[in-house]
Amino acid sequence: MKSSKASTATPLVLFILLAALCSASAQIAPVRKMPFAEHDERYDNPPAAPRKIETSPRMISQFGVFTSYQVNVDANGQNILGDAANECVISVDPTDGNKMTIGWRQFNDVNSNFRQGGWGYTTDGGVHWTFPGVLENNVFRSDPVTKSNEIGQFFYLSLESDINTSFFCDNMYRSTNGGQSWTELQPDEQAGGGDKEWFTIDKTDGPGHGFQYQADDGINCSGGGVQFQRSTDGGVTWQSPISIPNGPVYGTLDVDTNGNVFVGGEGSTFYSIRSSNAQIGNQTPTFDQVTAVNLGGDLSSGGINGVGLTGMLFLAIDHSGGATNNNIYMLASVLPPGRSTTDVMFVRSTDGGLTFSTPHKVNDDPVNPNKWHWFGTFAVAPNGRLDAVWYDTRNAANNTDSQLFYSYSTDAGVTWSTNVAVSSPFNPFEGYPNQSKIGDYITIVSDNTGGNVAYSATFNFNPNRGQHEEDVYYVRVSPTGGGTPTPTPTASPTPTATATATATATATPRATPTPRFQPTPRPRPTPRPRL
Repeated sequence: MKSSKASTATPLVLFILLAALCSASAQIAPVRKMPFAEHDERYDNPPAAPRKIETSPRMISQFGVFTSYQVNVDANGQNILGDAANECVISVDPTDGNKMTIGWRQFNDVNSNFRQGGWGYTTDGGVHWTFPGVLENNVFRSDPVTKSNEIGQFFYLSLESDINTSFFCDNMYRSTNGGQSWTELQPDEQAGGGDKEWFTIDKTDGPGHGFQYQADDGINCSGGGVQFQRSTDGGVTWQSPISIPNGPVYGTLDVDTNGNVFVGGEGSTFYSIRSSNAQIGNQTPTFDQVTAVNLGGDLSSGGINGVGLTGMLFLAIDHSGGATNNNIYMLASVLPPGRSTTDVMFVRSTDGGLTFSTPHKVNDDPVNPNKWHWFGTFAVAPNGRLDAVWYDTRNAANNTDSQLFYSYSTDAGVTWSTNVAVSSPFNPFEGYPNQSKIGDYITIVSDNTGGNVAYSATFNFNPNRGQHEEDVYYVRVSPTGGGTPTPTPTASPTPTATATATATATATPRATPTPRFQPTPRPRPTPRPRL
């Protein structure tokens, strides 16, 4: 259980606001600033009992020039009635943009909170998707994160736990066939890490090429606080964890073109934290730069997303090679002081993370304390363009129905384009599994002409339950509009390919190297309160 503190709104004002936001289908929970109320990635239901599977046509949702294609479909391309899917993370093959994979939390039945590592892949630029199943049947998995390296291999980091919640450990999977199948790179629980982990891959030509780095939120395999780990062999083995200064959580990592690793997250405030020697394989990583960052508010949980987060912190670095190369960007949906709803806020650093700009509000509607701009995320294109997407209630009379919105910047985030709605409205409260939220995040990966987005929405109606259901969708966004053009493959760089150590990339077996990190199952730790 994590400690919590009240919103800055008075109890009376907050009560009146929440009463106004309630709908017939769900009641909004109180919004909470950091630290959050409790850790929710726990085994609290057994696997769902077998049931008769019913289907309906897959959803293709058209909104203006933007088309969203359903991802979690059966072998015949049909929607599966009665399941749920959220927390979707997309990766794109940089050598062939037609090939993409999305990982998500798969609930086989909304009557059970038991979740597994689901995934889908496409070979035609996102128009058609195949959902082969889950990483391991009847194994509790959550918090999916996927990435691709420069030669088109996909990686999938997955949190695992058990019925006793006696461990929170990760596994890394690799796919060498465009996400069609995955190889587990170590025995279960042997990739270290923990809850709300995130990872990144060094794609530079430097000494850390192919290294993988991950960070977690302190509920982890070792029980040692908010930690950082490194793999020097392509995700097969993971070195002992290292505490991260100031304990930043619910954030992401990236590597600049010089091989420096930057970790973003929120502790007592937001932080950008650098390790310049993590790229040196025979040195223990240290953190040599810690910068406090003002994003104009705090991360929050509750509110429009039930027991979930209203957004994470995303950190990404410009690799364009031009005037903006190595700019460091941070974006998040934050709860501004005195507010009980969120805005999408952005900052940048042009001096290697020493200082950051004043926060800039990306959502361009007038300041309205009643409207939600949540699940903000962004990506940096190879040419330096920034693409941001988020959920938005600005057009909803009930202030709960949400649409996916898009904005881009071509001047390093100094100015942002007029916000554009790119999806139909959906009710985020419907289709909940027993865990009442639509996940904790969505993601985007950009190329030089647009961005590839994975998000959850409730477009499909389930007549058996009399409500809509959570599914995963793909949509292509771009400064010139929507649609799903066939991406142009780009030439593959020629650095040494990521090391694969002793693992064999096949459809089903697991590699069994001797890991350097061997966690011992232990009781679930209680994280320290963050002030």
